[in-house]
Amino acid sequence: MRKVIVVVFVLFWLVSLAGAQIPTSGNVFVGYSYYNTTVAGASRSSTNGWEASFEGKIVPFLGLVVDFDGHYSGTVNFPVSECTGIVCPVQPAGAGIPPGGGYLSATISERNYLFGPRVSVSAGRFRPFGEFLIGGSHIAANSAASAPSFGSETSFATAIGGGIDYRLIRLLAWRLQGDYLHASFFGAGQNNVRISTGIVLRF
Repeated sequence: MRKVIVVVFVLFWLVSLAGAQIPTSGNVFVGYSYYNTTVAGASRSSTNGWEASFEGKIVPFLGLVVDFDGHYSGTVNFPVSECTGIVCPVQPAGAGIPPGGGYLSATISERNYLFGPRVSVSAGRFRPFGEFLIGGSHIAANSAASAPSFGSETSFATAIGGGIDYRLIRLLAWRLQGDYLHASFFGAGQNNVRISTGIVLRF
């Protein structure tokens, strides 16, 4: 309930800001994205994908951002207490899994849909920025054909991070960005790191 109240409050605040002035400037970003993630006690996994965002300026130092990304083909190992009836590699002794247990490998993909405020300042060709985003995250985990599927799940998500734009020419810049994302899947919290880089079209 507390999360819902916070989301409603932030949405009201963002809508109030947007109503005060329609954005007439901003930027569009598209680029490559690296995502380091873990799911419900499984091992961490590195995935690759894309990120795209749109920023509309409310005032020169403050904008509203809509951010989307997709990351694919990561492999994680879920610990299981018993391998009877399924095919799973047995863990060595002392690995923290009871005798007869092991792990199941699954391929994961994850998408995030986020929005929120971004503050920035221009210094010559550079524009450093920081942001706080909220929204949703969706994950799909599929195991091998010999084991049951883990399925998919959608969660409330938050992200905090920042980056820097380097202006190449008047309308084009190059961006390096990093974010810390949090979501909750399959009953466990998930803390992720996203690093992205690509081209920025300014208007």
